[in-house]
Amino acid sequence: MAIRRHTPYVRDVADLIYTHARLAPVYDLFEPDRDDLDAYVALAAELGSRRIIDLGCGTGSLAPLLAGPGRTVLAVDPAVASLRVARAKPGSDQISWLAGDATALPPDINADLVVMTGNAAQAVLTDDGWTTTLRHVHAALTPGGHWVFETRRPERRAWQEWDNPPPETAHVPGIGPVERHLELTEVSLPLVSFRFTYRFLAEGTVLVSDSTIRFRGRDEVEAGLRQAGYTIRDVREAPDRPGRELVFITYRA
Repeated sequence: MAIRRHTPYVRDVADLIYTHARLAPVYDLFEPDRDDLDAYVALAAELGSRRIIDLGCGTGSLAPLLAGPGRTVLAVDPAVASLRVARAKPGSDQISWLAGDATALPPDINADLVVMTGNAAQAVLTDDGWTTTLRHVHAALTPGGHWVFETRRPERRAWQEWDNPPPETAHVPGIGPVERHLELTEVSLPLVSFRFTYRFLAEGTVLVSDSTIRFRGRDEVEAGLRQAGYTIRDVREAPDRPGRELVFITYRA
């Protein structure tokens, strides 16, 4: 059961799956199919983007796909353990890596595209945190530059699928089989909390990662964007998850 989401922004504590030295390298093995990233690669080409920020790069699945001749890519994430995994991947030497959240974005970088994949926007839990994220992304964009991010539709009630599905097992090189179990722990809308339990079967170690995300409706998201000075160019379906998520394509006027 995939719950793609990267580390939090403007929060005090990141989820253990992204920050723990044992768990961060396991993340990709449970999320091997990242066809959700294809739409972002295509959009960067559609917009003719040359200076790109991958905000919430996580373990670095997207940034190498965006890098290429004539492009600069800055990949940002607050989880050092995830960045360590990202820097070990092929093509990582073409990317600039930065440990931090949205507040770490250089205000004079003049990016023409900021992307925020994996429903990372839902990891911003508070109104103040979301407003801060909007402000710092806006400052990092050149006039006319785009910010593209996705978020789940609250009306789809995705959390109903997260209540104790069958465990999954991945084989980790040098470690052996690791079992992951998902448990829905609390629904107090707009917040939903869940827990991943990881069992390293060869040695018996058990590690737990608790997460909370926020569901924002389309009207709420659009109102916040306009108030922060963005123009909404388009709102699209996530092509690999029709009916489940919305992709907001915005720009700084």
